[in-house]
Parts: sequence; C-alpha cells; structure tokens
Amino acid sequence: APMPIVVPITFFPHGEGLDAPSYATEGSAGCDLRAAIEAELTITPGGRALVPTGIAVAIPAGYEGQVRMRSGLAHDKGLALLNAPGTVDSDYRGEIRVIVANLGAEPVTIHRGDRIAQLVLAPVVQARFEPVSELPPSDRSTGGFGSTGRS
Repeated sequence: APMPIVVPITFFPHGEGLDAPSYATEGSAGCDLRAAIEAELTITPGGRALVPTGIAVAIPAGYEGQVRMRSGLAHDKGLALLNAPGTVDSDYRGEIRVIVANLGAEPVTIHRGDRIAQLVLAPVVQARFEPVSELPPSDRSTGGFGSTGRS
C-alpha cells in the first residue's frame, strides 16, 4: 500500500455533516469529493455549475491535488469537468469547488452529499527555465497537432 500523507482539512458551515473525502477501495487513486449544496441542483444539457464541496485542505508542499471527474458520472450522465484536471495548489486554502458541465442530452440533478468528483494527490516538480540561443535537436523537431500520424 502507498505511504499516506497527512492532509489537514476544515469544513465550511455548508459542508458540516458531510463525509470527509474518502477512498472507495484500497487501490483507489482518487478520494471522493461531495456536493455541499443545500438544495437540489439541476444542470441542463449544455449547462454548467460551480459546485461547492464545503471543504478546504492544506496539501503538503511538493504535492498538488488534481480534481477529476468520476468515470461513472461521465459515462452514465454525461457530466464533465471543464478544467479537468483542476489543480489545487499546496498553498491554496480556499474552498475546493468543482466546475461541472452537462455534456449529455438530459438534465442531471445533483443532491447534497452526492459524490461529484475525485481528488488525486500527486507529487509536483517545479522547473527552472534557462534561456538558450538554440534548443537541442530532436527527431520530432517542431511537428505537432497530428504530426506523429494516426493509429
């Protein structure tokens, strides 16, 4: 099993009574984030909503939180995150909120406590950029946007 890191968490008043983020299985990479809404929230086809989770966390330095869609909601309901994965920086202390879009053909209703996204904690590497007069060559060179062919 991976070594857990300690992540302090606080609940906002509208998140009181909801379960803390948790892992569904021993091998889960992401922990579930829940909707901290007071009333049902319906997202129409083509619509989007900023869904609060009712929590703030203190992710340790050297890590980030990646907010990702739950695969079941994506497949079954057509929900997606518009900035997926969203990043929660280690120095951010505000509420985690999730931008949910309905790409499906039917309205989707979210209820208080629904698992709406998952949070994956991952190590971060920061770069030090060094100006150079010329980049080292590569086989690919400047090819992009489909330059490697189709499978």
